[in-house]
Amino acid sequence: MTLQILSTPSDQTEKLLKAAIEQAIPGAEVEVTAGGAGHFEVKVKAAAFAGQSRVAQQRSVYAAISHLMKGETAPVHAIDKMEILVL
Repeated sequence: MTLQILSTPSDQTEKLLKAAIEQAIPGAEVEVTAGGAGHFEVKVKAAAFAGQSRVAQQRSVYAAISHLMKGETAPVHAIDKMEILVL
């Protein structure tokens, strides 16, 4: 099996990541920055994170973007940094 990371230009993938998180976490303020090939940094601010553990917050974000990280031609290989803030 050959992994093909750059199936989608990173600026388009940034938009896909942002939209997926905003759809899954209503009211979230999302910033996505591209790093190297298939690598991204994500910053998410949301009131929905109040009272959740750090692990639960991160799971919410990963659940929102998991479809972008699956398969041989997944546009997202890794989230190098994830910053979660409660509004």
